[in-house]
Amino acid sequence: MKIPPLVFACLVFSLALARAGEQPLDARVKQLVVSIAPDWDSMRGRLQLFERDAGGKWKAVPGAWPVIYGRDGLAWGRGIKGQDEPGRHKVERDKRAPAGIFEIGDVFGYDAKLPDDADYPYHQVTEADVWSDDPRSPNYNRHIVIDPKNPPDNYSHEKMRSGDFAYHWLIDIRHNANPPVPGGGSAIFFHIRRGTAEAPRPSAGCTTMAEEDLLKIIRWLRADKHPCYALLPWEEYQQKWKAWGLPSPDDVRELAPKK
Repeated sequence: MKIPPLVFACLVFSLALARAGEQPLDARVKQLVVSIAPDWDSMRGRLQLFERDAGGKWKAVPGAWPVIYGRDGLAWGRGIKGQDEPGRHKVERDKRAPAGIFEIGDVFGYDAKLPDDADYPYHQVTEADVWSDDPRSPNYNRHIVIDPKNPPDNYSHEKMRSGDFAYHWLIDIRHNANPPVPGGGSAIFFHIRRGTAEAPRPSAGCTTMAEEDLLKIIRWLRADKHPCYALLPWEEYQQKWKAWGLPSPDDVRELAPKK
């Protein structure tokens, strides 16, 4: 039976996507932030840093710490891995953090420069710096600079320098970035946790933590090591770590849920 050209092209494209989803993380990625949630609806988890050695094996940086996700847990995001998985996918304002693997973008902050010992692309933000969170906007899910006294349009934006201590430092998690899909979720960062360790406030989809822990990430990041972020529920991590080229479950035991 002869297959119509359009159908054949769709089959080839689908197969290519499936194969791409099976490929492990690019070998150029030498730094990996790993965070594991107990399940899809968890707002709490743990995070640890990993570096790839000359032999290609992931080595944990000593120390792991607690983090907070979206109020309603996790949903599959759009990044290097995760966007083609079955199940719930992140949408704008769903209060869920994106799961999968994502490139780590630039650091943004209130200070004139990065903390001592840090060496990574950095932007000091002012009242003119905003992040578009309006799916109608052509700048959706992008950092843009506006005139605060004369906004260029009537779309909504998230101020990056609002005076909120939680945004003193931001690290861009590149969810839904290449290119942004309207309504797919925006303004996803690592930032400082609100609330206390005993009573933290959930985020709207970011991964948040104590300031001292966020600064550890900022000082550790190096652009030439192509850092990425892997966020998964524990069950998914156990199923996908090998195919995706992540540290083994034994290597992330400090992140695994306590039985």
